[in-house]
Amino acid sequence: MANNLHISYDLNNPGQNYEAVIAKIKTLGAWAKIHKSFWYVNSDYTSQQAAEAVWSVMDASDTVYVADTTNNEAHWCNLVSEAEQQIQQNWRP
Repeated sequence: MANNLHISYDLNNPGQNYEAVIAKIKTLGAWAKIHKSFWYVNSDYTSQQAAEAVWSVMDASDTVYVADTTNNEAHWCNLVSEAEQQIQQNWRP
């Protein structure tokens, strides 16, 4: 079953490789670019698999957040601790 994923990312240093991140997102399934760094993807990947795939082409200073609206779950890499804590405390199934 395909999952409805929303992918958001920030590339935080000048000269980042946006093309690699965009290309990776496009490999995850049927996609729509919503905003500059916010995408919808209909994918067989889980939110964790998608986050890890996108993270694999990013730098250590970057961030990625993937919400799966089909299964009501989210995964991320390198979010600031305040945001991570807010999500963990307030996420509702």
